[in-house]
Parts: sequence; structure tokens; C-alpha cells
Amino acid sequence: MTVRDRVYSAFKESFDLDDETNTSKLVYQAYPAWTSIGHMILVAALESEFDTMLETDDILEMSNFEKTVSIMSKYANDA
Repeated sequence: MTVRDRVYSAFKESFDLDDETNTSKLVYQAYPAWTSIGHMILVAALESEFDTMLETDDILEMSNFEKTVSIMSKYANDA
């Protein structure tokens, strides 16, 4: 599974997305479910998916789906 797939899985779990959701619409505070509380739910899902603790700067920089994929690529333990 790619980093992108794993991040999408966390978004799907956090925001109850369907498989047809356009990832370009996943923008912090623009996507209805991605509120400050939704952000913390997403962070917990990402930490669980990647079995890590995210750095505060990374949590604050997660502003859209693509940026989140980029951030999470440094936490991926792909061999």
C-alpha cells in the first residue's frame, strides 16, 4: 500500500468519505468535516496508520490532502 493510499485510508476513517471523494476538495476548514476537532481525529488516525507520533510542526502544516501525503511520506516505514 502506498503512502497516498494509507493517508486516504486515514481521511476516509476520520471523515467518513466514500471512494468517489475528490481529494482536491479535502482542504482544512473548507471541507465540512475538517474542522479543528476533525483535524485532531485525522491526526490520531494518521498516527495509528503509520504507528508514529507526529511532530507539532507537521500537524500544523497539514492544510490539504496533498500536503498531508507529503508530510506523511517521511513517517512511512516502507521497506
